[in-house]
Amino acid sequence: MGRGRQKAKQTKVARELKYSIYEPNYKALEQELTSAQRHEHADEDQYASWADDEDDESEDDD
Repeated sequence: MGRGRQKAKQTKVARELKYSIYEPNYKALEQELTSAQRHEHADEDQYASWADDEDDESEDDD
């Protein structure tokens, strides 16, 4: 597709998004955010155990 046709298509899509009435899916958004929070907490717990291991090693060096 030529540059002119590609730009026209992008402009059309942008206008549709700008002027259309968009009703967000709050249920899907809530699920996505809560699953992201669960993953964050799981990662923090995993790294906390690594930090404990490093503390133990530094005490042995003394």
